[in-house]
Amino acid sequence: MIITRSPLRISLGGGGTDLPSYYRQHGGFVIGGAIDKYVYITLHQTFDQELIIKYSRMERVRSAGEVQHPIIREALKLMLDGPPHLEITSMADIPAGTGLGSSGSFTTALLKALHIVKKNPIHARDLAEQACHIEIDLVGRPIGKQDQYIAAYGGLTCLEFLPDGRVHASPLKVDADTLYTLEDNLLLFFTGYSRASTGILQEQDDRTRANDSAMVNELHLVKELGWKSKEALESADLVRFAELMNEHWERKRQRSDRISNDRIDEWYDLARRNGALGGKLIGAGGGGFLMFYAEDQRALRRAMGQAGLHEVRFRFDFEGTKLIAES
Repeated sequence: MIITRSPLRISLGGGGTDLPSYYRQHGGFVIGGAIDKYVYITLHQTFDQELIIKYSRMERVRSAGEVQHPIIREALKLMLDGPPHLEITSMADIPAGTGLGSSGSFTTALLKALHIVKKNPIHARDLAEQACHIEIDLVGRPIGKQDQYIAAYGGLTCLEFLPDGRVHASPLKVDADTLYTLEDNLLLFFTGYSRASTGILQEQDDRTRANDSAMVNELHLVKELGWKSKEALESADLVRFAELMNEHWERKRQRSDRISNDRIDEWYDLARRNGALGGKLIGAGGGGFLMFYAEDQRALRRAMGQAGLHEVRFRFDFEGTKLIAES
């Protein structure tokens, strides 16, 4: 029995510039934070030659090629050398489709478990790249690389996406006081909407590939805001960071009319009237979690609670994808 876990993530700056359609031309930059909410994979070797796979549904098949779940199928085809004798179960602290990068966390946790079965040590960078290869190249999703890298590395991580496809990962240089204040003052509220990000990301990808000047210039500005956010965080200017979050959100809403809606806009305005210095919707848009920076957390929690939004409290995770049990 092997159990692995990967953290979910929040984006602190530069989100959207990690798609190949953008960074292969212009380079991208994202700051991400892994949080203590996880995707878990349990893997058990069985006697019978079969695959038993349990996620939101259950599959029982004889070979990897028969698996319906695309990420599991491609991971098994890549990793298995012989006939399968495995039972795989996935669980998560927070459901998919909520903007916290669960697909990347799922893929890295699954690959980590399969590497442990094969007694293969693997570095976080290689784990992230293999997860990206499965999701982007083999499954064909129009997504970026930040989720897989942040899940694999953990912590507060700066990711530079180079035009040649390489990713440079480095820790965000914040002192302990800044880290604790950031954890205390960042609040996550679930909007009640789960959504598939594929449509929104596909629109961004298509427009970027077509060299749509409005989209490309928008992503240039988002990348610049990411670098400014890094500077603000590393200089412990958290009020400035909050202001940049607000500016980022205003820019992000201009990418597509599917990123926000009237309810989300109302909640955002309510938060700003009740102590939020800045905020944004986490993930591609359309639903999921609203994140705010507020020095007066009590007023914000009261207002959001009265509006019917559920808060998910969190701390940052600094371990990344890891084995948590083996027997």
